[in-house]
Parts: sequence; C-alpha cells; structure tokens
Amino acid sequence: MTDITFPRMSDAADAKGVVVTWFVESGEAVTPETLVAEVAMDKVDQEVRPASSGTITIVVPENEEVPQGAVIATVSDPEGS
Repeated sequence: MTDITFPRMSDAADAKGVVVTWFVESGEAVTPETLVAEVAMDKVDQEVRPASSGTITIVVPENEEVPQGAVIATVSDPEGS
C-alpha cells in the first residue's frame, strides 16, 4: 500500500491546506498519470497524482483542512496487498 500525502507547499511547520477536489472515487483504479486531486494552501493550488498504480481509498473528504504531509488517500497495489 502506498500513501498519498498532502504535498509540502509551505516552509511553515504548522501549515495546513484543503483538499479542494477529488477527481476520482474510492475503489477506482489509478496510475501515476492519473490526476486524483487538487489541493490548496493560502494562494497556491497543486495537482496530486499517486506514486504507484492500484486502487485508491480516499481518507480525507473535500474541503477538510489538514496539515501538510498528512495522508489524504492510499493506493493498494494491483495484487491487493
């Protein structure tokens, strides 16, 4: 399983951001080319893609504030482990 984390977008240790939009739903197959989410912090937006292929499980819903580095979704490998 691979974690998808909120990207580091600020030098502030306690910086938080928001998952603006999920472009996929839990249970969908994703690849590293799949745009899965858009996140925002202050005036900066960033697209999020997974590091591996597999099935995504969303952990953080849209519009929820989380600290950078927090796990926002997981991707299980195609074999299910």
